Amino acid sequence: MGFMLGTIFLGFGADIYGRKRCFLFSVFSTSVAGLAVAFAPNYLWFTIFRILQGLLSKGGWLSAYVLITELVGMKYRRTVGIVNQMCFSFGLIILAAVAHLIPAWRNLQLTATIPNFCILTFYWLMPESPRWLLSRKKKEEAMKILQKIAKKNRQTFSINIETVQIEDCENTLKSPSFLDLVKTPQIRKHTFILMFNWFASALVYLGLVMRLGILGGNIYINFFISGAVEIPAAIIIILLIDRVGRRFPFAAGNFLAGASCLITATIPDDLYWLKAVSSSLGKLGITVTFLMVCFVNTELYPTFLRNFAISVCSTMCDIGGIVAPFILYRLAHIWIEMPLVVFGVIALIAGALVLFLPETMGMALPETIEDAENIGRKKKTAPKANQELSPLHPSVETSNNKQPASEKMSPS
Repeated sequence: MGFMLGTIFLGFGADIYGRKRCFLFSVFSTSVAGLAVAFAPNYLWFTIFRILQGLLSKGGWLSAYVLITELVGMKYRRTVGIVNQMCFSFGLIILAAVAHLIPAWRNLQLTATIPNFCILTFYWLMPESPRWLLSRKKKEEAMKILQKIAKKNRQTFSINIETVQIEDCENTLKSPSFLDLVKTPQIRKHTFILMFNWFASALVYLGLVMRLGILGGNIYINFFISGAVEIPAAIIIILLIDRVGRRFPFAAGNFLAGASCLITATIPDDLYWLKAVSSSLGKLGITVTFLMVCFVNTELYPTFLRNFAISVCSTMCDIGGIVAPFILYRLAHIWIEMPLVVFGVIALIAGALVLFLPETMGMALPETIEDAENIGRKKKTAPKANQELSPLHPSVETSNNKQPASEKMSPS
C-alpha cells in the first residue's frame, strides 16, 4: 500500500523538482523509516513504519532509473538500464546469505538499512538529468553538466546553449497529469497495456517468490536459487535487446512464464526436480518481463511526462503485490497448484498485449506528445546530435581528435 501511494507522489515530484532531488529525499526518508521499523514496539507501529517505508522508497528507485536512462546516449541506454536492475537480483542473492547469518529480524532490518545512508554521498557524485533541465528551460545548469561529462569522456562539447530549441516548450514546462496519459490514442493504448503488464509482472513474480514458503525444504537455499535465476534473464536481455528489439523479448518473457506455470501445475509431486526446473524457467521468464516493462516504459513517453508515466503505470505493480498473497494462499487451500494456473493465464494474456506495442529499438527518446504518438509510425532514422548526449561519445558523433560537437541540438 505504501508503494502504491508513494509512487505517484514521488513520480510527480521527480518531474517537477528533478530526478536527483527526489532520489536523495527518498533514500534519506526511507532509511529513517527503516530504522523506525527495527525498533517498532508492537505490530501496529511495525505496520505504520512499513507503510511509511514503502510510501517513501519506490518513487526514489524509479527516479534513479529514469535519471540514468536520460544521462547516457542511446547506444548505452539499454545496458545501464538492465545492469541497474541486475543489482536488484544480486541484492536478493546477498539477502539470502545475510538472513541465514542474521536470523533475528530486527538485526536483519538494521543490517539492510544502515548502509543506505552512505548513498546520500551521491549528492556530490551524481548530476541532475541534463534532459530534464533542458525541458525546464534551465539551460545554464544543463550546459555545465554536459561540459563536465564531455571533459570526463575526453571530448569537447561546444554547443551554444542559447541556440538549443525544444519544440513545444510550453508543453514541456507544464505539470504532468493523468489526463496526459489517456487523452491521445497511442499514449492511451500504451498506458493501458503497460499497466496490465506491470500488474501481471508483480503478481506472477511475487507469487512465485512467496510460493517458496509453502513448498518446504530450506527456505534460504530456495530463495538463493530464486534470485540466482534472475541473472541469466538480464544477460539474455543484454544480448537480444539490440538485435531483435524490445517487443519480442518482452512478449517472450511473459509467454515463457505463463507456459512454465501451467506446465509446473501438471507435473506430479514425485518429480520434484522437474517441477523445480519448470518453476525456475517461469521465474526466469517473469524476470525478463519485469526488466523489460520498466525499460520500455521509459521509451514510450515524452520527457516532461516520463517519470510520472512510469509512476502511474507501476502503481499496478503494487496492486499486483497486494493481490499476490491472497491468490497464493487462498487458492492453495483448494488445490496447491491452482495459483500457478492463475499466474500462467495472466502472464499469457500480458504477453499477447505486448505484441500491440510499437518497436522502439534504434529510436531516440520522445520529447513531446507528438513524438510519442508517432513512435512506430515513422521510418527509423539515425538521431541527430540531440539530447541523447551522443556528442559526448566518440563512437557516435564526436571523434577522438576532440573536434567540436554540432551546434544544433534538436529533439528527435
